[in-house]
Amino acid sequence: MKNIRLILVDDHQIVLDGLKALLDDLDGFDCVATAENGQKALDLLQVFEVDVVLMDIDMPVMNGMEATRRIKKHHPKVKVISLTQHSERGMVRQLLDCGSDGYLLKNIAQDELADAIRKVNNGENVFSSEVALSLAGKAIEKNSNGVEVELTERELEILALIAEGLSSKQIGEKLFISPRTVDTHRTNLMNKLEIHNIAGLIRFAFKNGYA
Repeated sequence: MKNIRLILVDDHQIVLDGLKALLDDLDGFDCVATAENGQKALDLLQVFEVDVVLMDIDMPVMNGMEATRRIKKHHPKVKVISLTQHSERGMVRQLLDCGSDGYLLKNIAQDELADAIRKVNNGENVFSSEVALSLAGKAIEKNSNGVEVELTERELEILALIAEGLSSKQIGEKLFISPRTVDTHRTNLMNKLEIHNIAGLIRFAFKNGYA
């Protein structure tokens, strides 16, 4: 069985060195090249035959989102795994819209990473557990103090409708719940996120892709 050929893309050399060392220790993988930005990755795909690209998101010159979109357009057989520290639902959705085949967090263990690469190479989609939770209708976000909190599906629905400018009465009618229940969910959102007014909730919704 032939090795899976990879390009590793990250703007931090220490991350590239670490990923390469991890994969070089395992059978079945061949890291053919590394790149420090999305444009360099696209250039390398003109030179090397590649199965999977491990792609960071935040990079200069061309970020991982735009690079993923272009890879999928010009090299549709190449699989792309987003490897990042962002688990925000809005970011995940944007990457999936760009065609990403997997979404992993950088705290992933060596054996999990290897398994994920094999699965993506075989045509499956893979997600870190935190990302899967987010896609299942819950979201892990950070409040104003940087503490992770879990938002429920109902809270996310109400957050999006608040961002649309709807009142508690209008939201209640749309979701078939009472305005008082809407107020309770809104209060829970504010307490979890440590946001103290509606304007703050709206800013949070737009910043994190819920509106």
